[in-house]
Amino acid sequence: MTIALKQIDDYRWEIPQTGDMRVPGIVYASSSLLTAEDSQEAFTQVANVATLPGIIKASMAMPDMHWGYGFPIGGVAAFDWESGIISPGGVGYDINCGVRLAGTSLTESEVRPKLEALVNALYQNIPCGVGSTGSVKLSASDEKQVLKTGSQWAVRQGLGEEADLDHTEDGGCLPDADPSEISERALDRGRKQLGTLGSGNHFLEIGVVDAIFDQDTARGFGLFEGQVTVMLHSGSRGLGYQVCDDYLALMNKLSHKLEFRLADRQLACAMIGSEEGMSYFRAMSCAANYAWANRQVLMHHSKRIIENILGIGPKNLGFRLIYDVCHNIAKKEVHEISGKTQTVCVHRKGATRSFPPGHPSLLGNYRQIGQPVIVPGDMGTASYVLVGTEKAMVETFGSTCHGAGRVLSRTAAKKASKGRSIHRELEDKGILVRWTGRSTLSEEMPDAYKDVSQVVDAVHGAGISRKVARLRPIAVVKG
Repeated sequence: MTIALKQIDDYRWEIPQTGDMRVPGIVYASSSLLTAEDSQEAFTQVANVATLPGIIKASMAMPDMHWGYGFPIGGVAAFDWESGIISPGGVGYDINCGVRLAGTSLTESEVRPKLEALVNALYQNIPCGVGSTGSVKLSASDEKQVLKTGSQWAVRQGLGEEADLDHTEDGGCLPDADPSEISERALDRGRKQLGTLGSGNHFLEIGVVDAIFDQDTARGFGLFEGQVTVMLHSGSRGLGYQVCDDYLALMNKLSHKLEFRLADRQLACAMIGSEEGMSYFRAMSCAANYAWANRQVLMHHSKRIIENILGIGPKNLGFRLIYDVCHNIAKKEVHEISGKTQTVCVHRKGATRSFPPGHPSLLGNYRQIGQPVIVPGDMGTASYVLVGTEKAMVETFGSTCHGAGRVLSRTAAKKASKGRSIHRELEDKGILVRWTGRSTLSEEMPDAYKDVSQVVDAVHGAGISRKVARLRPIAVVKG
């Protein structure tokens, strides 16, 4: 079935409510971003999500949307906490996959002479690739503390600064985490992988701020033109994957007990207030905390490597965390809906929180400035820093895009890259790249992704986040 969109304005499109849909679908995109081959599959998933009980306002998709498991990647949906559902497919397999960005006091000219030595050292000392194990070896009791307290555990171990917690979404810890909801298989996988980058689209990137769009906000974030930055993208590794797998199996097994029909078995879910729903919520919170701790450890080790290779101390490096945001999560939040406050479960799958100035969930100086939104692109073009807006709170439950979004599957990307030397093409652009896995660069080549500038222009134009700065990559380590 072909789904026809009804254009609302330049950046919003409606999927009209039909059949079993309880609400309409809303797609945020420019017309040029709606031509991807799998757009129809993603539209179908947006419509399917709209059939789930307790959904509020609309089933939404951001401009970087593409086909995913059950929910589209780039999907946003909020469900009433009392009458709605929670779905592992609405979070994804890599729970709290997210991005962490740090700024330095350095400029490109200070780093470029030692850039090759730096990217080599990062590649050699930051564990990456499928099944990689980290330098942080956790006992069973330590692991449970990681699952309960997230980034706070890492900071207490000397792997970061207290100030990092104010610059991490939710302070790097969801309070409902309960390790007793995690399977032994998930615990075993997590015990060896803290401080690892992972594989696929995970990366560590040295960049340069090459454009400022909002001087005041950039200054508040600690960004300046020509500045060297460090960005990393990773998640909850094998532990998060196993949590998703375990609960999908459980919810599929119990799907016959649901009092409604699933439009797609991949939408396996439970009522939030049910025993299964709350078990998943608590287990997912554990995996989210693990991911925050993982990125905290990774960034701390990256800082030490940079200091060592450049031969400078902390004062001259001026390393500071700008923000850490998560992309795959289900959050208990309070929003104003039709003039009344309502507690909801917001699923953001391949979507980023975009809270405005004054929001009580923002910590430290960001409560006055607004939440930084970090949008990585492909490794050959650019990434962006945005800021949350009040319009996002009104329209999208405080949500915006999370990245460039794939246009080619991994198989199609490998086929399209045949005969090309992707790393040479990147080096010709002044970007040094190191990678693990024979097919990683082919699968992750820039052509496999949408134009991140078009994606960012769409959310900026729609007003659900606002452009602050653009970052240009100069060195990338791929998992």
